[in-house]
Order: sequence, then C-alpha cells, then structure tokens
Amino acid sequence: MSKEAEINFVVKLDDEGGPSEIYWGASEADFDGLKPCESLMISMWDKVEKNTMSIDLWTKEMEIGEMSAHFYFTFMKMADTYEKATKNKELSHMIRHFATEFASKVEKIASE
Repeated sequence: MSKEAEINFVVKLDDEGGPSEIYWGASEADFDGLKPCESLMISMWDKVEKNTMSIDLWTKEMEIGEMSAHFYFTFMKMADTYEKATKNKELSHMIRHFATEFASKVEKIASE
C-alpha cells in the first residue's frame, strides 16, 4: 500500500520581497504545526532537463557563523546521502574531507 507525506514551507516576505521569516512542517514530523528556521536549501533533480533546480532562502537574522555551520553540516549530509545512494566510499570521503577543510578555513577566518 502506498502512502503520501507532505513537507510544507511558509515564507513571510519583507517589504523588499526578501524572506523575513521561514517556517516548515511535515506530515511525518515528530511535532505538530510549523517550526521556524533561518535558512533552507532545497535541491531537486529534473530528469527531463538533466539539471538541478534549487531554492535557497535565508532571513536577514541568519548570522555568518550560523550560515557557515549550515553549509558544513549540509556538506556532511551530502556525503552521507551520496554514499548511501551510490555505495562509493571514496567520493563520499572526498566530500567529507572538503567539509572539514571548509570548517577549518571558516574557523581561521573567524579568528582573524
């Protein structure tokens, strides 16, 4: 038997049309209603166009350090997903290695 699940995003816009608040919820989440978030990155593969479509949003309250952490954890999650999908440990390790170098560089820049 097939089942459906929904993921919802609500984006409130400021006077310039930029995101001022972002909320998300999912039918299979372990909470009810919507939760706030400061940034989201959605990437979708278009099989027909053979291209990735993406939605990248963040609020003005998102701090640079938080954005750097968001990218680091996204890189690490991408490595996990890539390994799970392809079983390619070598390339997954390369992604993790890049994420670690990225985090080191961010820390170095932050300490200057």
